[in-house]
Amino acid sequence: MVLAKLWSMAAALAAVAFSSTATRAQHGNFTPVPAGTHYVEHELRVQVPGSGAAGLDALEVYVNTPGKHPLALLTHGTSNSAEERKEVTPWAYLQEAVWFAQRGYVSLVIVRRGYGNSGGEQDGRISGCSANGNFEEIGESAADDLRNAVDYAQRNMPEVDATRVISSGVSTGGFTQVALTAHPPSGLETAISFAGGRGGDANGHVCNESGLEAALHDYGKHSHTPMLWIYAENDKWFPPTFARRFLAAFQSGGGKAEFVLAPPFGEDGHKLYTDPRAWSATVEQYLGDRGLLPVSPAYAPPAAPNVDPPAELSAHAADVFRSVYLLAGPHKAFATDGGGAYGYSTGQFSQQIADDHAMENCNQHHGSGRRCSVKYRGDTAMNGRNSEEATPSASQRGGGGRSQP
Repeated sequence: MVLAKLWSMAAALAAVAFSSTATRAQHGNFTPVPAGTHYVEHELRVQVPGSGAAGLDALEVYVNTPGKHPLALLTHGTSNSAEERKEVTPWAYLQEAVWFAQRGYVSLVIVRRGYGNSGGEQDGRISGCSANGNFEEIGESAADDLRNAVDYAQRNMPEVDATRVISSGVSTGGFTQVALTAHPPSGLETAISFAGGRGGDANGHVCNESGLEAALHDYGKHSHTPMLWIYAENDKWFPPTFARRFLAAFQSGGGKAEFVLAPPFGEDGHKLYTDPRAWSATVEQYLGDRGLLPVSPAYAPPAAPNVDPPAELSAHAADVFRSVYLLAGPHKAFATDGGGAYGYSTGQFSQQIADDHAMENCNQHHGSGRRCSVKYRGDTAMNGRNSEEATPSASQRGGGGRSQP
């Protein structure tokens, strides 16, 4: 069913979410992290069937209070670029993982088989777009990784209470959530799909749409787990017309999903998931209404490392450095041109890729006659060491601009 209250909020969603976050930060409306505890950010290998010796690359994030904590699974989308599929890293989803950890969960970001450093064959090897394509089989293959991750956590992670599980994912990872609810692991209480789908091309087309809707219909026949589906009005991969047809197909089979159409987000609403401020209010309300907020108000966010920003940055740009860059995961880089332009990139597969993207972002804003260079790699100042210009490439998490007074 469509959640009427959230529908009525859709036009103001981004502003409300940002305002909520900003107000908390200003007035300290957080639960203090208990004395003697801290945030744990730990990369690990999750051994599941079909992943070989490498296992699944994963990131665990939680506040290490005593006892067991409910589990929040997170998983990624799928690039059209084969090279970028090899560069998926769980650290790209650190801020989303922190969001759930702030609310009392052990967050476990799963890089599915065959992506990035995870072993095994990719779910994308089964093309739903081919003559004999099968989107249902693709979804089941991806969802198996999440089911097996729950089993792994139950057996190997004593901090996890695997009888209480929620799951979320973006794009193909969102579609994976639908498949997961059709054959849920024991303890799954809800699943959240951000911009869920498969077969999109970023130009408003979906290959084999009837096959995709048939898969969603069949999942709906078996799904009894409540879901939240979130799309943005300006999603280039799965625009609202597709999103509503996906929802109708799922519900016609008997599936239960509450639907939110968020206002436009940036240049492409498919990236809504990358900024928790844009969805925090909605997801927090949804979980709270179901008694799925173990900690409320949320724990205070992690503190940034005590690292000085580049001296040439304005107060605004220095705040970006402290509150965004320093809190992001590896690999990361921050570049400036020494005259006000800056660019950064975070959560990348390698340091070279982070350098490249930081340089690209800086070069979009640099002044005439100036040259950008990498000033920080990770949290370490380069101080003139080997910070030459790098060659840019396409996929990135980061940003840039010119320093404003």
